[in-house]
Amino acid sequence: MTREDPDRLSADDATILGLESAVITGHTLKLVVLEPGSGPLDLETLRTAVAERLSSQPRAMQRIDTSGPEPRWVEATAFEISDHVRRREGPGCASRSDLWQVVSKLMSEHLDHERPLWTFDLIGPLGDGREAIAARIHHAMADGISAVRFLDDVLWDPHLEPPPRGKRPGLRAASPQHSRVDEALRMPAAVHRELGHRGSRSPFDRPISAARELAFTVAPLPELKAIGASRPTRATVNDVLLAIVAGGLRSWLGAGEAALPHLRAQVPVSLHHRDEGAGELGNRDSFMNVDLPLGEADPLTRLDRINAETSKRKLLDDAEELFDLFHALGRVKRVEEAAQRLAGSAREFSLSISNVPGPRVPVSVSERRVERLFSSSEPAAHHALRISAISCAGIVGIGLCTDPEALPDVARLAEAMEDSYAELRDASGCR
Repeated sequence: MTREDPDRLSADDATILGLESAVITGHTLKLVVLEPGSGPLDLETLRTAVAERLSSQPRAMQRIDTSGPEPRWVEATAFEISDHVRRREGPGCASRSDLWQVVSKLMSEHLDHERPLWTFDLIGPLGDGREAIAARIHHAMADGISAVRFLDDVLWDPHLEPPPRGKRPGLRAASPQHSRVDEALRMPAAVHRELGHRGSRSPFDRPISAARELAFTVAPLPELKAIGASRPTRATVNDVLLAIVAGGLRSWLGAGEAALPHLRAQVPVSLHHRDEGAGELGNRDSFMNVDLPLGEADPLTRLDRINAETSKRKLLDDAEELFDLFHALGRVKRVEEAAQRLAGSAREFSLSISNVPGPRVPVSVSERRVERLFSSSEPAAHHALRISAISCAGIVGIGLCTDPEALPDVARLAEAMEDSYAELRDASGCR
């Protein structure tokens, strides 16, 4: 967004909006699982609590107008909180698998562009008394870090403030300014490392429909940190997550596909800076491409190889370089479109794996504690699997999303990742 026209969508947000189609909904989903209560959560109380806090997020009461030459944020007429905070009607939801089916259907439904692009759907109670909220937010409105801010500002009950935003995980110090000569020397090397490495055909290179199938699993954050700290070069939590995914894929794909020496994963990197305003939404992220060594049988060696690769990418700041490159290419539309096609090709990467830091302290909704928080992002054409993780008060919730017509049985991959985590934990001695 420019200073002169703050309601015009940024180039990144407009690009994401343009990806929406009959089979791409464009939104992310956060599944909030609440502890059992003495009765069902009161919908009107929840609506009132959310409505009172929407002023902190102006985009929450705006829609996107695409009638002009460029999409713009405009005030939504006749805004009704009941259109956005609602109880999901339908058959009973007694079990975990029932819940997964309900959120899978929600994931496949487009948000209404005549209204602000977010909804909170209350689901349940489940058979054990728990209830869930499926929070959908269009990616043109918020990326992963921005979506966490949105939930913090409008959904969680007021809670003790964490340390100042400048020290919160997921936010970076502003990158130092480089001279044009320095940029000219750095950029080609970053492009060579991240792009132009056409690999074998991906097992997820399949056309997709509008159908979605979701599955979820969890891992304790302290143990993920301990596993990383046990390695000679101190792997990060994200490295450990990638190693768990690699082990799960190695098992799930079976002997035929596992013969591939590696699968290339695209890992989104947040470029939100610490000096941003607390209410800023929108997208500011890039990526790095990481080889998952599926051909490696030893879980610790898999982790060490992933750690070595991500450490190199971060040291050289590849994500920032690619962000600058694509924005520079935006001045020449055809060149930019060609570069975007290259970066998004199924031969460049097989699947996307994201990890966003959520609340570090326990949070609640209508005085019901959040027991689990999961994230889900939709697959893309020729990338039929997407994996997303988010942390909440010491637990990492991992969401897996596929098109079941292209790639069925994602629940078995969730189980394979649980086994992969146990294998890595035991091998590292961090039980």
